[in-house]
Amino acid sequence: MTPLKNIKVLDFSKVLAGPLCAQHLGELGADVIKVEPPGVGDDTRSWLPQDKGESAIFLSINHNKRSLALDLKSPEGRALAHRLAREADVVLQGFGSGTAKKLGIDYETLAALNPRLIYLEVSGYGRDGPLGKEPGYDVMLQAFSGMISTMGEPGGPMARASFSPVDISTGMNGVIGVLAAILERERTGKGVYVEVSLLDSSVALMTYLAQSYWRTGVPPRRMGTGHPALSPYQAFAVADGQIMLGVGNDAQWRRFCAVAGLEHIVDDPRFATNAQRVANFDQTVALVGEVMVTRPLAWWLDELRKAGVPCSPIHTLDEALAHPQLEARKLVVRSQHPLLGEVRNIAMPVRFNGEPREARATPPLLGEHTVEVLREAGLADAEIERLAAAGVLGLAGVSKPAS
Repeated sequence: MTPLKNIKVLDFSKVLAGPLCAQHLGELGADVIKVEPPGVGDDTRSWLPQDKGESAIFLSINHNKRSLALDLKSPEGRALAHRLAREADVVLQGFGSGTAKKLGIDYETLAALNPRLIYLEVSGYGRDGPLGKEPGYDVMLQAFSGMISTMGEPGGPMARASFSPVDISTGMNGVIGVLAAILERERTGKGVYVEVSLLDSSVALMTYLAQSYWRTGVPPRRMGTGHPALSPYQAFAVADGQIMLGVGNDAQWRRFCAVAGLEHIVDDPRFATNAQRVANFDQTVALVGEVMVTRPLAWWLDELRKAGVPCSPIHTLDEALAHPQLEARKLVVRSQHPLLGEVRNIAMPVRFNGEPREARATPPLLGEHTVEVLREAGLADAEIERLAAAGVLGLAGVSKPAS
């Protein structure tokens, strides 16, 4: 299913949020042209770890795209960007405040060239307000939004979420915004200016924690793997490792107690309801912890699952990626890279009509499609060669595929 077939996306964004958004649009069928500076490309191309000179971070968020290496600081490069924007449906941009205008790819400039253009701007704190000119970084917004203050062990140091949730959610919010704008354009015939920011995304991730604070006046505290509204609902040590236990209601509590041999406390007024267990949080956790450690992980997983009590092993990433459930869901897609051979990527986490997901194009080399894209735009080969010799364009030298 490719609902965005015939939609052309011009992606000027870099690092994580914008590129992830563009990747998802590509997975939905859009023709995504990633515009990068010649010689260096997207910032993430230089990030570690590297394999044969290719960055794992870049590979993770840039499949289903074509790469055009174009110097936007040059007048001729800017003119080519304008030429492409006239024919584009969507533009993505995530430069710092004022930079897009200097490069001639700001919304006002491109919308004047193409009134039907959908223009998505990604920023750190939004473009207005007292922090509108501040740059945005995932970890800074984790800190600013209060997110980091809620993570870590009680009484211990705070912890950063390791996987850049602010950047990732901003990219996904960008997909939502672009899809809504496409529908709006179908209705009105006019383009749309769409904004997403790391600030908006980070605060939106705090949803029920924010509402809980508004209702109680008490800021959330660090609870390790625990939950402020449910108990027992956290990681516990077992005889040979760790397990995640999630007793989400009182019926599950009764079933858990039957498995764990805690029938004598199931109706205890300190523990009979979730509200009572949360009120007596430390006692609940201590009692459950004492019994959990007496049996091995496999026993708990088998017995709790049979009883309908939510639980999970605490996988390392390699264990999770190797689990057969991922293969059953076709969640990992594969493509052939000119330098690396087979490359695996996590697919878009949406599936249509039970169809298998696929990577239609491998993450591109820098400038790999410069000639192809500009030929499509009507440039003659001699002109492309002249612009490349002048440094306006970058052309990829594709090496022999890995064996």
